[in-house]
Amino acid sequence: MKLPRGTGAVLAMLLPGLALALWLVLGAGFLLMALDEGARTALMGALAPVAESHGMILVLWWVLFSAAAGVLARRFYVAHAEAPGRLADAARVLAGDPAAPPVPATGPAGLKALGEVVNDLAAQRRALQDDMARLVAEASRDVAFQRDQLAALMAELEQSVVVLNLEGRILLYNARARTLFRRLFRAPGSAAGGTGEGVGADPIGLGRSIHTVIDRALMDHARETVERLMGRGEARPSARFVTTTPLGHLVRVLLAPVRAEAGGAVTGFVLLLDDITDEYEARARQDRTLIDLNESARASLAAMQAALDMLDYPDLDAPDRERFQAVVRDEVTGLGTRLSLAAEATSDTGARWPLQDMLGADLAAAAARRIAADTGHAVATDAVDADIWLSVDSFALIGALAFLAARVAEAEGGADPAFALRLAPAGGRVHLDLAFADAHAAAGGAGWPGAPMGASQLCVRDVVERHGGELWLERARSGSGACFRFLLPAASEGHAEAAAPAESRPAYFDFDLFAASAGSHASDDRLLSDLAYTVFDTETTGLDPAGGDEILQIGATRIVNGRILSSECFDQLVDPGRSIPEAGIAVHGIRPEMVRGKPCIGAVLPAFHAFAAETVLVGHNVAFDMRFLTLKEETSGVAFDQPVLDTLLLAGLAHPGEESHSMEAIAGRLGVTVSGRHTALGDALVTAEIFVKLLPLLRARGIRTLGEARAAAATSYYAKLKY
Repeated sequence: MKLPRGTGAVLAMLLPGLALALWLVLGAGFLLMALDEGARTALMGALAPVAESHGMILVLWWVLFSAAAGVLARRFYVAHAEAPGRLADAARVLAGDPAAPPVPATGPAGLKALGEVVNDLAAQRRALQDDMARLVAEASRDVAFQRDQLAALMAELEQSVVVLNLEGRILLYNARARTLFRRLFRAPGSAAGGTGEGVGADPIGLGRSIHTVIDRALMDHARETVERLMGRGEARPSARFVTTTPLGHLVRVLLAPVRAEAGGAVTGFVLLLDDITDEYEARARQDRTLIDLNESARASLAAMQAALDMLDYPDLDAPDRERFQAVVRDEVTGLGTRLSLAAEATSDTGARWPLQDMLGADLAAAAARRIAADTGHAVATDAVDADIWLSVDSFALIGALAFLAARVAEAEGGADPAFALRLAPAGGRVHLDLAFADAHAAAGGAGWPGAPMGASQLCVRDVVERHGGELWLERARSGSGACFRFLLPAASEGHAEAAAPAESRPAYFDFDLFAASAGSHASDDRLLSDLAYTVFDTETTGLDPAGGDEILQIGATRIVNGRILSSECFDQLVDPGRSIPEAGIAVHGIRPEMVRGKPCIGAVLPAFHAFAAETVLVGHNVAFDMRFLTLKEETSGVAFDQPVLDTLLLAGLAHPGEESHSMEAIAGRLGVTVSGRHTALGDALVTAEIFVKLLPLLRARGIRTLGEARAAAATSYYAKLKY
């Protein structure tokens, strides 16, 4: 059992006196045992008067001897037990970080000499590392130049670029992508700015999952499309899709694989994103204009035809003839005016919904799998023309087919609808049929699509209109079945042919962006060095969370791959809804006017929860901060249920021989500069630096995984503190 701090020194002082007392008692006992009864009686009789008159002298002599021996023993313990422990702790820090402060060269001569030797070795190691760093810097100039070129190129790109690993985690993005996500992917009603006026959590960040902002199903479908194209030997496989944002914008996404070399294994993906909302709305307005023009032209042509028919009558009198001629002239003039306005309105061609060229057999196979998964009924694809290529939004079209199949299966009441997909050319377009056995059941007794449509059916109509196509229910002449028939656009000429072999891809950079693509596993079994962290701190009105004290400020930064992402921070003042004690203002400097009008904690915590998603929370004496977050779960509607690590506890594991584990003391031992103290973000950044420097020290003590760190920290005395 580990003794409390200082117990060893106390025992070292008490042991000499206890040992002497025990020695005297044992000696007296052995002497009495060696004498016979008479001798013992005589001896006790002789010693009794002496003990009564001079016993205190013996006791005082024993106390003085014990005290002197205890003082010497304590000095010996401090010099030869505690001092080597402190020297060992400081040496471990120096071994992990050559820039750490030198070990204290104090204590006995031998220990002092050992400390000087350790410092000399550390100085030699620093010199060696400096030489190695210089050589590496010289050898890496070309790589750094190419990296800077890449960064400059990405910064100047008109498109938003995001690079992902195989797990969908973000490895790289340019400033345009960050601006696009900030502008389009925030929840309705949330603030767009950073510190002060709004809740400033970026929707994307290094190490975060792209699936938090783009639907995983869309991404998976695009990846399947790319993998299918790669399986057929396409030289430049890619997939396109459109996603909607919480604010209702349309974003066009192109997904392309990243391979270490031509034809090699995929190591990640690149996303190119464009906001096409305005272009799509412009195209929709143009389409409406053309539809209106078509309807008005039909009416004008009908009026002119009627007037011309009347003019053919030979007995038509002059006034009527003039009136019908005026009708023709007015309709021609009006039609010309409308044509001019339509031409002006449609002169700027907007973007239509992006469609992907796709082999019909691939579309049918993917749709069959989806329908079978949703309904439990197999789908035949024998009647699919293997040479047909379509231009489609495959994700939306497969969803529409699955919805219709589910309606049919539901109406059949458990009977097998005998689904089949058919694909055949229809002039310059393509017929895609979803055939089934009983048309009456599918129609629900009313005949789809003539019956009133629900929201999902309206979505099917939207998909059809997106393709510029048609959809109808067609019954078999024999009455034994029916099909939903889609009229879809065929791929343009040349797209159905395999792409020509591409030239070797130029090497734009030599560093590996995709080292973080290792498969994930249970968090407790993962190495501490492989995890992503959110290091945070709070400033509060007081120290009693259960007694009414509130959060004033939350500051946080993120650690990914052992690197502090100081550019990705969360820093938010909070209106506590109560007064701020003057004693607290003297510590954190947050005055009432600074938080007046700021968001309340119910609005801030969801944003912080999103910022910290899929990471391990880290703080110093974090039980205090977590208590505040836990008490606000009902108010904010979010719960922070991810793993938590505390640098206070971890420092105790790394430096068991040290007396103080305050933030300043730990920072001093590890060579961390403390700045911005008692501001939430400043303390979070200092804690992050401390945590990064503690990791190698924990690894040296056999603490390598998250589970090992949590189990070891739970045994600490500080882990038992409650708030």
